Amino acid sequence: MTSAFKVVIPARYGSSRLPGKPLLMIAGKPMVFHVCDRAKEAGAEQIVVATDDRRILEAVNDYGFDAVMTRTTHESGTERLAEVAEIFQWHQDAIIVNLQGDEPLIPAEYISLAAQSLAVQSIAGIVTLAAQIVESEEIFNPHSVKVVLDKFNYALYFSRAAIPWDREAFKYTQVDSVKKDTYFRHIGMYAYRVSFLQRYVQWDASALERIEMLEQLRILWEGEKILVAKVVKAPEPGVDTQEDLLRVERSLAR
Repeated sequence: MTSAFKVVIPARYGSSRLPGKPLLMIAGKPMVFHVCDRAKEAGAEQIVVATDDRRILEAVNDYGFDAVMTRTTHESGTERLAEVAEIFQWHQDAIIVNLQGDEPLIPAEYISLAAQSLAVQSIAGIVTLAAQIVESEEIFNPHSVKVVLDKFNYALYFSRAAIPWDREAFKYTQVDSVKKDTYFRHIGMYAYRVSFLQRYVQWDASALERIEMLEQLRILWEGEKILVAKVVKAPEPGVDTQEDLLRVERSLAR
């Protein structure tokens, strides 16, 4: 039996490289509509777009989904989710999946996996995803966030650095000899319980979070558990540039 869950999609209008990004057309409809469709395919009982612009709100409502205006002072998408939960007065045990409004290629099954992984356990108030790193070079790429897990698949640490450090292989720069099954790339999609979000918004940013510029380190700093569900491969990147728009359109066409 699957558990009910909701999806919140933060969608800001402002973007230095692609202004109005959520409403840019891909394969005949605005990008944010594709993200809503992925959430619907995943089986979400309620889908809400959280935006700072009335043009996005009206477009999403016309498409048949809920949308709300949220404050412009939020420092993170997690804080925006907490406001949405408060607006709708969702129950403390409700499960919310946070989807980025610029990732129209996220597989629907990944959304459902995050929600259901959270539902079947009670130790962690948050679940995220990770995929095994295939290319050795990615281990050293600071744009690819690595996560180290314990034997129960709870996160020990997230970093832009190459962790764990393979002392013997890296000593001789033998990148190809690295045991890649030890290395996992973090996928920035989260499922939360509302009760967790209520705790989160009371915490200050941690020193580790500021150093690595990784919001999830605030959670580990506070002693909370993050469960990591493994997927076969990382999804295609989201949309940040005009080239990304063309790439995503080709993928959807396929």
